[in-house]
Amino acid sequence: MTTTVAAHGEGTGTPYALSHLDALESEAVHIFREVAGEFERPVILFSGGKDSIVMLHLALKGFAPAAIPFSLLHVDTGHNFPEVLEYRDRVVAAHGLRLHVASVQDYIDRGVLRERPDGTRNPLQTVPLTEKIQNEKFDAVFG
Repeated sequence: MTTTVAAHGEGTGTPYALSHLDALESEAVHIFREVAGEFERPVILFSGGKDSIVMLHLALKGFAPAAIPFSLLHVDTGHNFPEVLEYRDRVVAAHGLRLHVASVQDYIDRGVLRERPDGTRNPLQTVPLTEKIQNEKFDAVFG
């Protein structure tokens, strides 16, 4: 699929074609900019996985050379590989980002949540996530 767009600054209106991937990237960048303009405290969910890495890349690209105007939020299940947490922290430091972490383990330690018999913690992320969103007053969440 291609999208035809009038070339900017050419006066002739000669169209050029965007690839499907370029059109998707353009739309994503547009959404990031619109949200940044309309909300006071947006946040990107960031786990260090492939999806959140792409989201962050698009946000960085959309606001370059300026910093992105919102924070990152990681819901830490406590089952992350150390390399993922190291990567997350390196990316945050390299780009001067603000990172908020909601820890499932903290909720387990306080008795708010209980370990599941199957050992998975993904379903336990909801309470730490929603409470962090409320406590930090995030008004838009990219995920």
